[in-house]
Amino acid sequence: MDCLFTLFCSFNKLYVMSVSYKDMKEFDQETLQGLFLSVDWSSGHYPDRLVVAMRHFSTVFSAWDGEELAGMICVMDDGSMNAYVHYLLVNPKFQGLEIGRKLVDMVKEKYADYLRIAVIAYNEEAHFYEHCGFKKADDACPMFITSLWT
Repeated sequence: MDCLFTLFCSFNKLYVMSVSYKDMKEFDQETLQGLFLSVDWSSGHYPDRLVVAMRHFSTVFSAWDGEELAGMICVMDDGSMNAYVHYLLVNPKFQGLEIGRKLVDMVKEKYADYLRIAVIAYNEEAHFYEHCGFKKADDACPMFITSLWT
């Protein structure tokens, strides 16, 4: 899709990272497991199910540093009015490089004609989504039936 060159410093060394963004749904188990476990999400313990889930999302945008999956965003939609961001995760070693923001921007662009783009954010990440243009609902709360612990 497009390429972003990121410069960052670590221990007085300058690194150049070439991040590419892809629109794809086919991933291997190890790649998905590595990303999900990097952020301590329990879904990472079910890599076979993650592979199937990726194929069924309406949209999956991913960020890559070479062959390494740096982050991804997954969206379900009804084809006309509502889109729901189900997963947004960025490997901690790539956080702070605007990858999450770019992935959200890609979703906002794709779903610009929809009436609602929704996300359920954990409290500690809510500020990130607010900076991306999402607003907290005053009259709603997330509810779950789940076997996952994160």
